[in-house]
Amino acid sequence: MESEPLVLTLDFGTQSVRALIIDKLGNTLACVKEPYEQAYFSIKTGYCEQYPSYYWDKLCKVCKKLTKEQKELMNRVKCISMTCFRDTSVLLDENNEVIRPSILWLDQRLAEGKRKLPLLNRFLFKIVGMTDTVEMNMRRTAANWIQENEPENWAKTKHYVNISTYFVYRLVGDLVDSIGNQTGHYPIDFKHKKWYGKHALKQPIFGVDKEKCCRIVEAGDVLGKITKKCSEETGLKEGLVLIATGADKACETIGTGCLAKDMASISYGTASSIEVSNKKYIEPEQFLPAYPAAIPNLYNMEVQVYRGYWMITWFTKEFAKQESAEATIEKLAVEEYMNKKLLEVKPGCDGLVLQPYWGPGLKKPNARGAIIGFSDCHTLYHLYRAIIEGIAYALRDGLEGIERRQHAKVKEIAVSGGGSQSDAICQITADIFGVPVFRVQTYETASLGCAIVGYKYLGVYNSYEDAVKNMVRRSKTFNPNMENHEKYDYLFKKVYLKMFGRLSDMYVDLKKFSKKYSD
Repeated sequence: MESEPLVLTLDFGTQSVRALIIDKLGNTLACVKEPYEQAYFSIKTGYCEQYPSYYWDKLCKVCKKLTKEQKELMNRVKCISMTCFRDTSVLLDENNEVIRPSILWLDQRLAEGKRKLPLLNRFLFKIVGMTDTVEMNMRRTAANWIQENEPENWAKTKHYVNISTYFVYRLVGDLVDSIGNQTGHYPIDFKHKKWYGKHALKQPIFGVDKEKCCRIVEAGDVLGKITKKCSEETGLKEGLVLIATGADKACETIGTGCLAKDMASISYGTASSIEVSNKKYIEPEQFLPAYPAAIPNLYNMEVQVYRGYWMITWFTKEFAKQESAEATIEKLAVEEYMNKKLLEVKPGCDGLVLQPYWGPGLKKPNARGAIIGFSDCHTLYHLYRAIIEGIAYALRDGLEGIERRQHAKVKEIAVSGGGSQSDAICQITADIFGVPVFRVQTYETASLGCAIVGYKYLGVYNSYEDAVKNMVRRSKTFNPNMENHEKYDYLFKKVYLKMFGRLSDMYVDLKKFSKKYSD
């Protein structure tokens, strides 16, 4: 046993970077975590930026500590796999030096849209009803904002790459990345797993020629080997192989064992999402892509609540100062304290329903958050529970769309991310969806997904299915309370699904208001 090979996983999250050594049975043998003292900085309200080197320096610290503390285990590591947060770009000059801080996926700035699409493209998008979606996609693309506001920086840009590509470059010395990492605002044909050419219909949306993009490989392929320079900076053994996986959500899906279309993976992270794996390329919503999975020959159909469980952090910060103080006295995290209070509120929050569009989505670019049903019986804890229920409503809405498009029902749901650690939240999820919900043996499901890819590469398992069977174990299952499900089903169908349609005109007026009186 002591001589068996091990896999080292590197996980760049929004709040911290982690390095884990995981064995062939999915057990974590060692873990070193380094939180970010400053996850991002803001030069203006709504701006979220960070230097890529900041994350790299944290990784170096983590790896050096792990190497020092776990020499014997590190000597058994035979390959490395990595996952990363998404949709964060890095601008590199001709010498592959970083030009400016990265604009993070959390950033709220929008391009003005000065650059117009070719007339034919605009016409075709109008015919299929995608004008607003395309416009929002263009405005949220960092490359377009930089070209409008920092043309001098764009002129120096030789390579426009995802931040995961930058990390790969620092590890193996080559601008190459997994196809599974290219989610977000990049000129990529997800179905055929290649960059768009100049004449592709969607290429002009992103304002980036494929010549500026990196080389991409399939998940499970070799990205390169740890260089001498990287070894000196991190303490990692020179020559170790780095294996391509996918972005954080994709790895979480594999790490929860969701390989079939009758299973869904919910990530209750900073951004909340629901994903279903499918062997066919099926768009989760019309004209929105399915993403290549963290393993070959699978696609992830994904629907995302952009702000997701960030809303919990926002809520506790802005409205639960007293509760935060009481949590400190009880030596609890404020979220843990609040989650206990969930049980004091009835399912359905006595008629309080929340629509969690704190950040606009591509399909609903004008949407705002909304809460309806207030009465004098409602408390702080009703509002807290309404946020949790609202996120689950939005994910159920997304899942039902996925089920219609794939012509197959989901029979069970895996949960991961910070919110999944609460039994109360897991039970609410089961009750709203009406299907069993389960957790697996580790909170670090993205790292577990990475390790699964690594052990398949090492030949420990003949297939990814075998790897999942041996490495993923269910730790707790939450069966739906059908009485509660009936209540949620009523609110979901009679209230939640009607909210956006009834409020959409007002959202447009609010958008006009903000634009007219922004000063």
